[in-house]
Amino acid sequence: MSERAFVRRHSDLDVYKQAFEVAMSIFRTTKSFPKEERYSLTDQIRRSSRSVCANIAEAWRKRRYEAAFVSKLSDSEAEAAETQTWIQVSVECEYIDRDLAKDLYQQYDAILEMLVQMIANSKQWTLKK
Repeated sequence: MSERAFVRRHSDLDVYKQAFEVAMSIFRTTKSFPKEERYSLTDQIRRSSRSVCANIAEAWRKRRYEAAFVSKLSDSEAEAAETQTWIQVSVECEYIDRDLAKDLYQQYDAILEMLVQMIANSKQWTLKK
């Protein structure tokens, strides 16, 4: 948790940077999805991937209260897992190449690992009264 001392804003967090980067990869990838998926799968995978980042940002601003901080990180964790599900669906629908999907899925595994560590060590991340 040595990163903690150097973080001034949510966008300085490695987990946020990675989540934002993979969300943008998903956005670019889904541009090629069929038009009939625009309001279903395309929308779902884009929203969940963006929500990972947004919940990390919210958690950072709520770190005065450990329970609120953990709750928002937990929301982010759930959104990351949801995104992994949409990645799997996209592969089965043959919208995403398996190699690309594997890479995206593994990036979310890394993000999930970081979120779990932040939750497990939440006292190190929250503000002291």
